[in-house]
Amino acid sequence: MRLTTKKELFNFCKPYVIAELGSNHNGDMELAKKLILAAKESGADCVKFQSWSKDTLFARVKYEENYFIADDYRDRSDYTLEEIVDAYSISESELLQMKEYADELGVDCMSTPFCQAEADFLVDVMSAPFIKVASMDLNNYPFLDYLARKGKPMIISTGLSELYEIDRAVKVIEEAGNRQIVILHCVATYPPEDSDVNLNNMKTLMECYPDYPVGFSDHTSGIDIPLASAAMGACIIEKHFTLDKNMEGWDHKVSANSDELLAIVTGVKRINDALGSFRITASESDEKKAEFRRSVVLTKAKKKGEVICMEDIDYKRPGTGIAPGMTDFIIGMKLNKDCGFDHVLTKDDIV
Repeated sequence: MRLTTKKELFNFCKPYVIAELGSNHNGDMELAKKLILAAKESGADCVKFQSWSKDTLFARVKYEENYFIADDYRDRSDYTLEEIVDAYSISESELLQMKEYADELGVDCMSTPFCQAEADFLVDVMSAPFIKVASMDLNNYPFLDYLARKGKPMIISTGLSELYEIDRAVKVIEEAGNRQIVILHCVATYPPEDSDVNLNNMKTLMECYPDYPVGFSDHTSGIDIPLASAAMGACIIEKHFTLDKNMEGWDHKVSANSDELLAIVTGVKRINDALGSFRITASESDEKKAEFRRSVVLTKAKKKGEVICMEDIDYKRPGTGIAPGMTDFIIGMKLNKDCGFDHVLTKDDIV
């Protein structure tokens, strides 16, 4: 992905759609390849993994508590939190394999880093075109500073954050010398209530950060909300993606399947095409305008030399003659030929 100016990303090109694979591969790289292929076939511009490991995601105390964040896993006794985090992680070698496969298919491949070493690998080894910052790290200012100094465009999700935290995060990145920032409105709840999505926050972000493009990282169910974000000018739409919503795993239930992702990709292109320009101009041809608009017509037959009075005229289609806006000009003028009832007046009819 090439991030350049706001003009190119906001309301001037179709949104860049990221299929968030996250851990929906469930640690199975054959499943991961199927996800990449399906996302590509559904029109996604990018597939994205998450590069955490059991050593970079949770502190030891969380594994000792063995408390699963997702409700579906809290009563499980067949594995521990540490075991499933380890099983669902993706290694550097596996990520490289997925990158090579995505390259063959012609779809961008990325991953979200959760520590400095993971960021180094993504930038220095995988040659990542941008860095994605997860919502949980928006207030991790030392990490943001480190990421910003990698010199890559940064896409930051704002879930969990108040405006002052977003503002500080942007300043940290800027002070590290990086002004290639895309800000994604995000609600970290999986899935949120519609009333909690607050898409109008995108407008707030656009107003607060006019130099930076704004997009949407979606955790809602279905396709309506991401399509609405496109209508509000989202430059990037990120959506979790799965092959089967009923598959075991953390995010499958809130993910889009192939049909839904295709509908999102198709829909955002149509929406962007329909948004068009801020300049108001008629898109219809002159011929189409003439068919729909009205002309001055005579309400009765009149002879050559007779004066045109207000009671002599009406306005009817087509708009190929004298326009209604010229009424004051033609009142008091004389006809230069005989004209019948309903005759569409033209400039050649008057003197």
